[in-house]
Amino acid sequence: MKFKLILFLTTAMLAYNALWAQVDQNEEVKMAVRQLFEGMKKGDSAAVSRVFAEKVVFQTVVGKNDGTVSVSNGDVQAFLKAIGTPHTDVWDERIEFSSVLIDGNLASVWTPYKFYLGEKLLHCGVNSFQLVKLSGAWKIVYLIDTRRKDCM
Repeated sequence: MKFKLILFLTTAMLAYNALWAQVDQNEEVKMAVRQLFEGMKKGDSAAVSRVFAEKVVFQTVVGKNDGTVSVSNGDVQAFLKAIGTPHTDVWDERIEFSSVLIDGNLASVWTPYKFYLGEKLLHCGVNSFQLVKLSGAWKIVYLIDTRRKDCM
């Protein structure tokens, strides 16, 4: 009887520790993604740059007027330069965390968003991130998004 109780308590404690480790990882991943959008809002290209891996891939799904779809490759350096260049309107991308999946040092994050230029809603869509934990920090290695004008 004593052995069963000890076995049960040990198993419960291990499960509890594993759950909390996963929660901590989720928060670390979310913090990395939040840093991108907080940096955008503040016009701080250095903060945004720190969250990207050295060779990040940056893409957008583009729907054309004729109904075809393509994928446009972005230039991360041009994006960082645009963030850091003074502009009158705040770039405010408001996200929600829909899904965070983690396996070891790989994370996948899905965030529906609405992008505001100042107070004006410009477009909405979804961001899909792939992050890798490099040297103890979560870094974005891949970002692809959609952009729509039919936002609610």
